[in-house]
Amino acid sequence: MAPSNQSRISQPAYLALWQSGELARRVERALGKLADCTLCPRDCHVDRLADKFSVCRVGRRAPVSSYFPHFGEEDCLRGWRGSGTIFFAGCNLRCVFCQNFETSWKVEGELASPRKLALMMLDLQERGCHNINFVTPEHVVPQILEGLLIAVEEGLRLPLVYNTSAYDSLDSLELMEGLIDIYMPDFKFWDAEMSRRYVRAPPTAGYRVYPRSSPASPGDAGSARAAQGHFRRHAAPPLAHASLLLPDAPRRDSHAPTGI
Repeated sequence: MAPSNQSRISQPAYLALWQSGELARRVERALGKLADCTLCPRDCHVDRLADKFSVCRVGRRAPVSSYFPHFGEEDCLRGWRGSGTIFFAGCNLRCVFCQNFETSWKVEGELASPRKLALMMLDLQERGCHNINFVTPEHVVPQILEGLLIAVEEGLRLPLVYNTSAYDSLDSLELMEGLIDIYMPDFKFWDAEMSRRYVRAPPTAGYRVYPRSSPASPGDAGSARAAQGHFRRHAAPPLAHASLLLPDAPRRDSHAPTGI
């Protein structure tokens, strides 16, 4: 499948690692970590290769709830042909304000083989999307890498967006380093007690170690599309507490644009 004209403007980050053979090595390393899972900060240590699971409720295969060209993302991602989103089911958080209960808690979605994931990426490219946007990817990084290797071998050339709930482990971020073009962590709280209370998770320093690439430029739908960079999204949890986060965010991290 031929990439769109827009995708030829810059080479996606993963091409160099694919050409060197590092992408294939990453797949093997990632699958090994599934056998004693520490792919998120919960460190469940379950054997997901044997299709067992814990908090995220996802075993060997990645469940996909839907995939399509998404026109509701930030302008710099959706452009005029849409962001090629792949929505993964399951989640390693337990947000009391969850907007996607059926998908995140009940894990409603189709179990996708690596080949199926690759075909989704290639189909979104064929439909003219500006990027491939992995939504809630943190618990299925090995499965994404398996599919990505197949897709790149068959012609995928779109930039990759890591659209994460931001409860990522260092292991997962290291596996994705050099492969992702745009990081978009969903930022919720500075306060540790709020994290425990509202998302049922202990705090993590993961947000502070996302690769410090240049900011993504939030252009309008008729001009610039972000091809690389870092973009922070604040999903506005209970508004009484959102007011505690936003004034402090620029001081703590002035690097990334923020979408609300």
